[in-house]
Amino acid sequence: MFLRLSNSALPASLRQEVITDAYGVPRYWATVWSTMCLNDVARSTREKKLRYIDSLYSHGDLNFGANALDTAIGRFNEPDLQEILESWLVSIVNRPTQTMSDEARWRTGLEFVSTVLLWLTKTAPKEKKVYALQDTVHRLSNLYGQLHVTGPRKVIGVRSLPSDVVEELYNIVDPLSTKNPFPRERTRWLVYTCFIILLHQGLRRGELLLLPADAVKSEFDRTSSRVRSWINVDTNPYEDESTDPRYSRPGIKTAPSVRQIPVSTTVADIVQTYVENFRGRPDHAYLVNSQHQLPLSTESLTKMFSKLSSALPSPLIKALSDRTGRTSVTPHDLRHTCAVVRLHQLLRQGDPMDEAIQNLRSFFGWSRESTMPLRYARAVFEDRLMKVWTARFDSQIELIRSIDR
Repeated sequence: MFLRLSNSALPASLRQEVITDAYGVPRYWATVWSTMCLNDVARSTREKKLRYIDSLYSHGDLNFGANALDTAIGRFNEPDLQEILESWLVSIVNRPTQTMSDEARWRTGLEFVSTVLLWLTKTAPKEKKVYALQDTVHRLSNLYGQLHVTGPRKVIGVRSLPSDVVEELYNIVDPLSTKNPFPRERTRWLVYTCFIILLHQGLRRGELLLLPADAVKSEFDRTSSRVRSWINVDTNPYEDESTDPRYSRPGIKTAPSVRQIPVSTTVADIVQTYVENFRGRPDHAYLVNSQHQLPLSTESLTKMFSKLSSALPSPLIKALSDRTGRTSVTPHDLRHTCAVVRLHQLLRQGDPMDEAIQNLRSFFGWSRESTMPLRYARAVFEDRLMKVWTARFDSQIELIRSIDR
């Protein structure tokens, strides 16, 4: 059973995810493994891996008795471990519908068992028995490391939005537009602000939901004699993540994701307009706020984009389907689109491709090993998308000026 500990009586370091048996007792080896291996990963990644491990434990309980997996690991019972792992793999493969996460589920479970067994061999008494234990780990790793879950083929490609879809989305999210599907002005500005930040700053969904209300920082640059603005993409300095009331808690994905990115004057003005006039006065410090005065949740943001997508005309939905294979726009599609435009801008100003790729890594929070920037090279020459970006974004200045503050 997957649980999220959030009781304020617990120390902050213990307010995290845990998996338990049917009686609420934490799974022993899963707790040890998560403490040793998952403390430096994003909260969403930790949660996903623990849910995978929980499914392995549940399978063991159902088919081999309560706490069968922990018992087999603790006793180094190779036959029982093989039977549990093999039957779990068969249960995954035989599901009516295969998903892209099925392979990750299997690899995570195998990694968990192999890692814990390896630890046990290192702590076993230095006698002949330890060599037998090491042989067991070696056999299990070689045998099951070659097995994979056959799932739907993953197509690696760029999911940047078609230029016509981007242009229409600008028209729809405009708070003054008659096409806007949200009736309340406050909600319109919430959606508009999220859209602009995601599209023009290329933030991940979780990064947006973590931003504090004073996310945009500004200072006067004497060199250029103008005000410069930026956003620090990091955990919220005013809030304790362990007390976040949202079910799907947002988090920073990796260490390179912590970064500082420039913000245009127009984006800064849009955010400031939202904060001063439409955010309200909630009891939390997160930038985007729901109508119930709570931090905006992942689920609510997804529903907002689903509603925006439903407002697209049929021909544009078909164009979207042809490009992305889907009929709705997601927050992450805006990040992909931003990456295409940013790379296009860097190449237009004369930056070599290698240098432009490195600049993308810094802006979007990708590690040096990530291959993500390379996926956008073939999509940067769509001039139409660049023209839409420039023309529509420049027009937002007039919208801001029309607001009676």
